[in-house]
Amino acid sequence: MYRKHFGLTRHPFAKNIEPDELFASGALRELDARLAHLLDLRGIGVVTGESGSGKTTACRKIVAGLHTGLHRVLYVSLTTGNVMDLYKTIAWEIGLPTERNRAALFRQIRTEVTRLCSEARQKPILIVDEAHHLRSDVLEDLRLLTNYAMDSDNRLCLVLVGHPELRRRLGMAVHEALSQRVVVRAHVPGLARDELGPYLTHLLRLAGTELELFEPATQEAIFQASNGLPRKVNLLAHHALMAAALTKSRTVTTEHIQSAMAEVT
Repeated sequence: MYRKHFGLTRHPFAKNIEPDELFASGALRELDARLAHLLDLRGIGVVTGESGSGKTTACRKIVAGLHTGLHRVLYVSLTTGNVMDLYKTIAWEIGLPTERNRAALFRQIRTEVTRLCSEARQKPILIVDEAHHLRSDVLEDLRLLTNYAMDSDNRLCLVLVGHPELRRRLGMAVHEALSQRVVVRAHVPGLARDELGPYLTHLLRLAGTELELFEPATQEAIFQASNGLPRKVNLLAHHALMAAALTKSRTVTTEHIQSAMAEVT
């Protein structure tokens, strides 16, 4: 309902934003540089962030910019199952028939990774989202999956994406071998205080308006309530715009933020 009131062409704080429309925060630029380094090394990387920090969206944005002829991206989000579940998902993503035997699946995936590198001249990248849910035996098998030619040749780039809990788990003695192979570690924080205003302006501009709908005091209230986490910022801004439209206000005030907080908490 607030689109008509504010003259917007679309919802500015929707979830389905295109990768090339993401706000270029400092955290996103740093993650971009770190993952570019990881892709050059073809090693194991760990990307962590709180729920709603935008880590998955940021990773998707970065891989969306990769040349499809040079890279083969495999995205896995089923992380609560066993090793066979993981192998079957990877096999499905890579376009392989699913074997019933765990060892056969393991060999099948490794053979295809080798083929992609040697024949297709592509760099395979396996992104495992929600990796903090992975069982210990699954984490160990992922490490084994990246072992090629007695550790002298990295063919599969592995990116583990998850909550900060993932870092703590990798620091445990049982995962020391995996932790030692991690070449890039990146943490995605929320927006910085001075980024929140430009972030709101950026999304409103994409929605068709150059008007500053959020007053400085309102921006500070959003930051305090969200800790700069983009998902919480989006929810608060969305409900605040609704509250402002209901009162026929042309800008969002701190009172509207208070109303929005009641909707999202």
